[in-house]
Order: sequence, then structure tokens, then C-alpha cells
Amino acid sequence: MLYYLLYPLRGTISGFNVFRYITFRTAWAAITAMLISFILGPWLIERMRRIKLGQFIREEGPKSHQQKAGTPTMGGILINVAILIPTILWADILNPYIWIILFVTFAYGAIGFIDDYRKLIKKRTLGLTAKQKFTMQILVALAAGLAIAYCRRFTTTTRRW
Repeated sequence: MLYYLLYPLRGTISGFNVFRYITFRTAWAAITAMLISFILGPWLIERMRRIKLGQFIREEGPKSHQQKAGTPTMGGILINVAILIPTILWADILNPYIWIILFVTFAYGAIGFIDDYRKLIKKRTLGLTAKQKFTMQILVALAAGLAIAYCRRFTTTTRRW
């Protein structure tokens, strides 16, 4: 988004020419993600502790695992936010591959969320089974593969004209 907002101003302010370089935008996206993590991370962890979104450990398990009880889970939420915001700010959002990458990232994040949700709400150590996770991941990968194939076909036919 910043690319489309600031790069056109390069004629007026020559320093904005750096927005055309993917290395510049990647570095700033990484810095933005780090800042988001540092700012939101402690707040999110404390919030999860307060609402008791902690890991459930069975009593019949090893004693060494009992100390993990209550450890905040669902950290993928923070990771996904720290990916989404910098990507939208710094990436070329008209590039369809950016949206495919975001789709895959958030679909896998949704699988993790469902797994954690089942563990927390059902108070079970097993959220999704390995078969369920694997099936969902394959479906996401297939959807992404189809989207990539479509994008390649579209860009290939466009280049001919």
C-alpha cells in the first residue's frame, strides 16, 4: 500500500524512489513486524493469562509437564497480525502471489487456531488429530496450487498480447 501511495511521489521527492526496491520494502516490513510483535506481544500474553487461555495438561501425565499448565497458547494470532500488517503496508498488493501467500499463511494459522481452540474449550490435550491436520493442510496446498496455476496461465496469456 505504501508503495502505491509514496512511489508515485518520486518525481517530487526523489527519496521516494527507494520504494521501488523490494529489498528496501522487505527490510522495512521486517522492522514493522518486529515492532508489532514487541508492542502487541506482552499485551496479548497478559490478556490471554487474564482470560485463562492457557495450556491444559492432564493430571495423569508426567510431573515435569505440570509446570506447563496455564502457559498462554494461541501465539499464532500475534504472528499472523505481525505478518498481515507489514505485508499490506510494504508489499505490492496488486501482485496476486502476495494474496496467495497471505491465504496460505492464514489458512494454516486457522488450522492452528482450531487445534488450540479445541484444546482450550474442550480441555483436552488433543485438539485436531494428525489426520485432520494433514487433510486440512493438503486442501490448503491444493487451493494454493490451483491459484498459482491460474495466475501463471493468466500472466502467460497476457504476455502474448
